[in-house]
This record gives sequence, structure tokens and C-alpha cells, in this order.
Amino acid sequence: MSKSPRAIAFIPARSGSKRVRNKNILPLGGHPILAYSIRSAIDSGVFDSVICATDSEEYANVARYYGAEVPFLRSTEISGDKSPDIEWVTWMLNQLHAIGRSYEIFSILRPTSPFRLPDTIRRAWTGFLADPGADSLRAVEPCKQHPGKMWVIRGGRMLPLLPFSNGDTPWHSSQYGSLPKVYAQDASLEIAWSRIALEQNSIAGEAIIPFVSQGHEGFDINEPEDCWLAEWLLNTGAAVLPTITTEPYQINE
Repeated sequence: MSKSPRAIAFIPARSGSKRVRNKNILPLGGHPILAYSIRSAIDSGVFDSVICATDSEEYANVARYYGAEVPFLRSTEISGDKSPDIEWVTWMLNQLHAIGRSYEIFSILRPTSPFRLPDTIRRAWTGFLADPGADSLRAVEPCKQHPGKMWVIRGGRMLPLLPFSNGDTPWHSSQYGSLPKVYAQDASLEIAWSRIALEQNSIAGEAIIPFVSQGHEGFDINEPEDCWLAEWLLNTGAAVLPTITTEPYQINE
């Protein structure tokens, strides 16, 4: 039986979020949301290492408490709200390589998707390994607002964002049911070969496998109202969190 490639899970948790302050350690179900991505990654059994990529010592302490490693902190130069993911991914891979730790595959599991379960990760991992020609896998979900109904404004006039048509009928005037299904990426899960990041300066490459999120696996906390909705989903049983058996980490307010 062939040996599975060495894989690392990155849990990116930069500080300084502007829309939702400290969103990566907001409490949900008794634990900071950062904890759920860490435990899902560990409990999936997929990864050789689970590392929290953070610029914050406070976040690092939370991550270590729940079982992740934080061998070094990200610099402020690659932790801003406009810093592209490829910067910190290649930095992390190179820093790890410098201390003798190399991985053929990396995954990005963002803390703001707390309902992503260990089984979610295992399904994605199986799909990724089953396609040797793929560069990466990315989670997507059917978009709620079809881009065929979207517009741009130029000089006091509106133009369709996508100037396509069904025969003689523009997409913007077509029934939703007649439009092709379109997917939007969610933030919950990405898997890629490390060589794609290191050699092509991309976290995705060109041959990308779609991983269609199920239920609330792809739910993402980015706005204040998302926090309230996450609580409602949890309290009504509409969504479940990964199991955590340790006592909650006490965050200093």
C-alpha cells in the first residue's frame, strides 16, 4: 500500500479584524471558535501536523491549549487585512522547511467556519487524493444571488455584469430556473500541493477540484449578524459543532 503524503493543516488566525473584533476567539458553544477548527483538523486523522498561523501571542495560547502547534508567529507584514494568503502560506512552509519539517500537502482551515466537522475534512481529503491531476481542492456552495442578475454602474447607466443570454433572452431577464448553476467559494476548506504554492506562487493552481459544502459546513462568520445566526443555528440544533472534551479556555477580556 502506498504511503499517504505528509500533510499539514494551517489554521490562520490573524488579529486585528475590523468587522468583528477578535472574531477568531469569539465564544460559541462554550469555547472560542478557533478551537473548533483545531479539533476538527486533529480529530480528522488526516494531518501529520496542525499549526495555527497567527500574529498574536494571545491567539497562540488559545491554539496551544486546544492542541495546535504555534512554532512561530507571523510578522505584521504578512498579517494585515489586505495581505494575500499566499504570503503567509509560503512563509510558513519555508520556515518549517528551515527547521527540517517539510510537507507535500497543506490545507487551510479558517476558524470562522466552526461547523466544519472532522468528517467534512475526511471527505475532502479522500476526494483530493483520488484525483492525481489536481492542483488543489476548494470548498464551494451554490450562490444565493445569481451573478446573471447583477449589474455594474458606469456613467449613470447600468450594464449587466455578465452579458450572456438564453437565446434571445438576457440572463438578467431570465427565470432563475433557466440559469446555469453557479457556485461561490466559501472560506471553510482548501487543500493543495505545497509545490503549487512554492513554485507557482498560488494557493490554488489551475486544476481545482470543487468540494460542495453540505448543510452548514461552509457557514462563515464575517459580520456581526453572523455571530447571532451561528448561536441560533447551534441553539436550535440546525447545526452542530465539533466535539470538544476539554474545559473551556478562559479568555481575558
